[in-house]
Amino acid sequence: MEMVNITIDTRKIQVPKNYTILEAARAANIAIPTLCFLKEINEIGACRMCVVEVKGARALQAACVYPVSEGLEIYTQSPAVREARKVTLELILSNHDKKCLTCVRSSNCELQQLSEDLNIKGLRFEGEAKLLPLDEFSPSIVRDPNKCVLCRRCVSMCKNVQTVSAIDTMERGFNTTVTCAFNKSLNDVSCTMCGQCIAVCPVGALREKDDTDKVWAALANPDLHVVVQTAPAVRVALGEEFGMPIGSRVTSNMIASLRRLGFKKVFDTDTAADLTIMEEGTELLHRIKEGGKLPLITSCSPGWIKFCEHNYPEFLENLSSCKSPHEMFGAVLKSYYAEKMGIDPAKIFVVSIMPCTAKKYEAQRPELSSTGYADVDVVLTTRELARMIKEAGIDFTELPERHFDDPMGEASGAGVIFGATGGVMEAALRTVAEILEGKSIDNIEYNAVRGVEGIKEATVEAGGLKIKAAVAHGLGNARKLLDKINAGEAEYHFIEIMGCPGGCVNGGGQPIQPSTVRSWVDLRAERAKAIYEEDRELPIRKSHENPRVKALYEEYFEKPGSHKAHKLLHTHYTKRAKYPEE
Repeated sequence: MEMVNITIDTRKIQVPKNYTILEAARAANIAIPTLCFLKEINEIGACRMCVVEVKGARALQAACVYPVSEGLEIYTQSPAVREARKVTLELILSNHDKKCLTCVRSSNCELQQLSEDLNIKGLRFEGEAKLLPLDEFSPSIVRDPNKCVLCRRCVSMCKNVQTVSAIDTMERGFNTTVTCAFNKSLNDVSCTMCGQCIAVCPVGALREKDDTDKVWAALANPDLHVVVQTAPAVRVALGEEFGMPIGSRVTSNMIASLRRLGFKKVFDTDTAADLTIMEEGTELLHRIKEGGKLPLITSCSPGWIKFCEHNYPEFLENLSSCKSPHEMFGAVLKSYYAEKMGIDPAKIFVVSIMPCTAKKYEAQRPELSSTGYADVDVVLTTRELARMIKEAGIDFTELPERHFDDPMGEASGAGVIFGATGGVMEAALRTVAEILEGKSIDNIEYNAVRGVEGIKEATVEAGGLKIKAAVAHGLGNARKLLDKINAGEAEYHFIEIMGCPGGCVNGGGQPIQPSTVRSWVDLRAERAKAIYEEDRELPIRKSHENPRVKALYEEYFEKPGSHKAHKLLHTHYTKRAKYPEE
């Protein structure tokens, strides 16, 4: 790699020729403040917080977009630089809704942190307060334009990464806002509810719809049997909300906290992930052998499902009819579990703790009520669970060891890896390959479908069949893959698509890390490491070997794909307009 010699604050360093000043400064451990910058997502130099002085330049330059060159001399803390940053920040603050004490991002706000870092003690400018209405109509996302700092990170994420373009900037100058087309609500456009906009927002302008009050009320109701299930990605991220390193596994602490909150039973959604593999694997084999619609595409990600309904309705028949794991679990809890425990299903209140904001939308879909009751009553994100634990005064780091409850408390490693991109595919292949071979297979790690590459392909040979598979994560990559299929450039038997980049470990409901972390640490990879570690440590690593799932079929469903299984565990999808009519 070609290198250049530059000087930053009198320090002579050598850096790659393709670096920006910001990257060079970071390599030298020299801090430059940023607000709009998000590496590889939003590199537009809009906020001007990262300005530096470049010798020979006529004006201050934005470090995030200014390329280095041989002999460049840079000053990051000159009087002109310090004053420019303070003036810019004070101007941003002058018309910002500064209700920090009641903001969901208080103590995890990049604007707040910048104010502290730059030693802002007062404001020299009195701006005109924004009085714009909140968009609270979506079941998943709340948009508060009064807190928006116009960094455009959410716009870049939605338009360039997810290719949804549900939001964009409108008007000019002081009247500029980030909003939906025709000032509609997120609920009235083709928003997929994925929440990636929330994950990159530096302030509280975007947040999940808070449903914790509903759960507190249910827990306080003596007539309800309140149970909770947790997705695999939650246990490898929840610890971040309590100051633990990224990728810490906190399964026991999480279970103990949920018990102390008052839930009657704490279940593992991974068990239902194993159930999903049994149903989806059976569906795949049936389609391959009986000439059904191929490729079969996974249906675990509700953000992806909504994206498909809006943008690619021609693929709706390709979608697996399986419900997502937590919705399957909800149906099982209000049927099999209700009968086994002798509880009226009307009194069973199911709470799902998910890494995903789209699951809130999914839980309200009317077709997901196969028992006559909503499969899942409330979905909380990882962040909401953390707030409940803090509100209850629970010391998260000092709790006794606890395990998931029976009769649905055992899962395989295959269920665990659902949390990472490629995990559903790998879990399915572990089972499908053994069914086709008719014997146990020792080599069950399909590394070709792992990792954070946008689109991955693999061919698996088993029982005389060659199964061509593909994995895509992030809706932009899903679009590329589907366009390739539509163009006749690729054919597959089985496709896994996850709505969020990196899969569930990087879901829109996961702990929010500031751009100073997100830009330089791959959250997807760090959290996924913990997922795969747990898989390797578990005694059972194949869904079809899970004794709880075996018992469930023996006692209740008879076999995968049975009439009862289809009634309770499967669903259908709906073509949706991109821009719903008035």
